Amino acid sequence: MRLRTTTSRQKSRRYPGLVVGAVAVLALTACTGSAEDAANDDNDSSSDAAPAAAAGSNDESGDTVTIGFSAPAADHGWMAAITNNVRDLADQYDDLDLQIAEGTNDVNLQISQVETFINDGVDAIVLLPFDGAAMTPVALKAMEAGIPVINVDREFDDPNAARVTVLGDNYGMGVSAGQYVCEQADGNTDAVVAEIAGIDSLPLTQDRSQGFEDALAECGLDVDARQAAEFTVESGEEVASNLLQAEKKIDFLWNHDDDQGVGVLAAIESAGRDEFTMIGGAGSANAMREIQDGSGVLKATVIYPSTQGADGVKLARLLVQQKAMSDLVEVEVPREVQLFAPVVTADNVDQYIDSAFES
Repeated sequence: MRLRTTTSRQKSRRYPGLVVGAVAVLALTACTGSAEDAANDDNDSSSDAAPAAAAGSNDESGDTVTIGFSAPAADHGWMAAITNNVRDLADQYDDLDLQIAEGTNDVNLQISQVETFINDGVDAIVLLPFDGAAMTPVALKAMEAGIPVINVDREFDDPNAARVTVLGDNYGMGVSAGQYVCEQADGNTDAVVAEIAGIDSLPLTQDRSQGFEDALAECGLDVDARQAAEFTVESGEEVASNLLQAEKKIDFLWNHDDDQGVGVLAAIESAGRDEFTMIGGAGSANAMREIQDGSGVLKATVIYPSTQGADGVKLARLLVQQKAMSDLVEVEVPREVQLFAPVVTADNVDQYIDSAFES
């Protein structure tokens, strides 16, 4: 597989008809090899290479696919993992020609990146917009040019701007966190629940808070204290310090984001508070190591998958190669994929930590 930046101008074959689809779930066939292949590998000095995919599987090498990928700047552990997971696909597919644009929080620059992809005649574009509304017109332009767009995480204003949308579940994150609190409260309707949110103006924060509130209501609890941070370590520490000073007793604290959670945990340690159970958000490796250790207040975190960009690239590859989901009867790639938001605790942390991102 070749990795290129958007400065490359190589043209490649396009499939203009791939602009319709249906709703389904994402599933790819596992890779296997024959006994003869295994024997050959034993005598091959390059035996560390990825095994060949089974004939007929979705992972079997096919026509080369050129995919443009653009995402915001990697100024946050989760966002850095988005692009890193896309780059990791280089070791898995020899039929992918990835053009990875430099991450940017400048909307005009990201628009320019997509326009470059269009001019280069890429086969598909995978786009995590810095601003979904602002990127909608250029995504529509790509679709009108016959280039399927896979919209990741932050939705466009117009559903026609994307052939496929890959989403995390922000509302589901809140529900998962709230259900965990309800389970741990075990009928104690007097439990004091606090929340440290992300940026309040963002729909994703609003969705997370609404899911949390709705789940708590099911067991007779509500949010007694809430403050919003800015998804940064510094803001997390400042907001947590203020919250802890104002609230002399807390039973449960949900922090929306494990990156800002580094600051939240620092504030908790500084205040010498340990009477409550903390739940994190997004699922960083740092948080999971705290959960494994078990000596602090952090006992769980809720996953917001950092695989979304890589999932988008895999879907784009199938679209261009005119493949479907091998585990489904449906003959088209889905219109929308929403990933699950599981709770990670000491009981299942080993299942998730290897794919977690570093804060």
